[in-house]
Amino acid sequence: MALIKRHLEKVITDLLFGGKAIVVIGARQVGKSTLFKQILGRLDKSISKDEVLAIDCDDPEQRALLDNANIATLNQLLAGKRIVMVDEAQRIKGIGITLKMIIDHFNDIQLLVTGSSSFLLQGQLNEPLTGRKFEYHLYPISTQELYEDSGLIRVKQTLESRLIYGSYPDVVASEKNIRTLLMNLSGSYMYQDLLSLESVRKPVLLEKLLVALALQVGSEVSYNEIAQTIGTDNKTVEKYIDLLEKCYIVFRLNGLSRNLRNELKKSKKIYFYDNGIRNAVIQQFAPADRRNDMGALWENFFISERKKYNHYNGKYVNVYFWRTNEQQEIDYVEECDGTMTAFEMKWNPKKGSSSFPKSFLEAYDVKETVVITPENYLDWLI
Repeated sequence: MALIKRHLEKVITDLLFGGKAIVVIGARQVGKSTLFKQILGRLDKSISKDEVLAIDCDDPEQRALLDNANIATLNQLLAGKRIVMVDEAQRIKGIGITLKMIIDHFNDIQLLVTGSSSFLLQGQLNEPLTGRKFEYHLYPISTQELYEDSGLIRVKQTLESRLIYGSYPDVVASEKNIRTLLMNLSGSYMYQDLLSLESVRKPVLLEKLLVALALQVGSEVSYNEIAQTIGTDNKTVEKYIDLLEKCYIVFRLNGLSRNLRNELKKSKKIYFYDNGIRNAVIQQFAPADRRNDMGALWENFFISERKKYNHYNGKYVNVYFWRTNEQQEIDYVEECDGTMTAFEMKWNPKKGSSSFPKSFLEAYDVKETVVITPENYLDWLI
């Protein structure tokens, strides 16, 4: 099956040769290097293959080309090049300084950089490349990308598959061995950069934590309860969750608490960037009609898809969930320019109440309330 055209392709193409590095960050296997290769493949014939240098920093021999580089070695390496692609740049110590040298001393070269783990890459890039880079986050295939590439029919036909198996490019493009692909993807390969840190000494604990988080999608998370469940302490749980966020495996949603005394002030939920990874962690790929967690899967799916949509379309919003001590709750809240949009997720809209608490509507400036179902979710994602 042909590769799906990514939303960022046009965005990045329009920025080429503008004097700044273009950095794409995201989880492993979301298609960062493939995105750059697609862009290069569509450039006009004015740039030949000999004018492109691609360095895969997962390869020790290629990585050595940029280790401790200086102007003299860069002159030799970059002679005659117009585009330099550095893949998995976080693998090189001090890469930010090296990239800064290339930008400052080789003005005609376009730098394309990918990185998987922001806790390594961002710390090395932000200061050296201040004002010298455009940075974007690439996610697994979004609903909007699938729609723009393949049309409405495919979007609707693949909904259940994406809820169960997720939207990583290899998974979306494959018709066979999808479970094997996901199990390999969800293993240590996905967070191998994290495991290389000295502070992460217990990979078994990390796996237990992922299982605990997968089983609590859509529910409030207590670090204390998780710590007791997996046999560690609160600080370790908090540290590992922070690192999992920086590996783009999970993300946090904090509780909204401003106006009412009975709002839960320190509560949080944790979602997976991809449903398939969540299901692989607990090794549960049963179809929708045989699952008891479809409500949680639907909530995780919509919130992660909405995250992609907002990022790709330049919508800057604050995001929360809302709950009180009396168990009044709203699944998901977006705040934009001081007004709120409140979302409730219902996989089966015939089950349960879909009303929004009066106390919330009176306490906040609510622009809109919406119940997200399989019938209307596309209105908010494409």
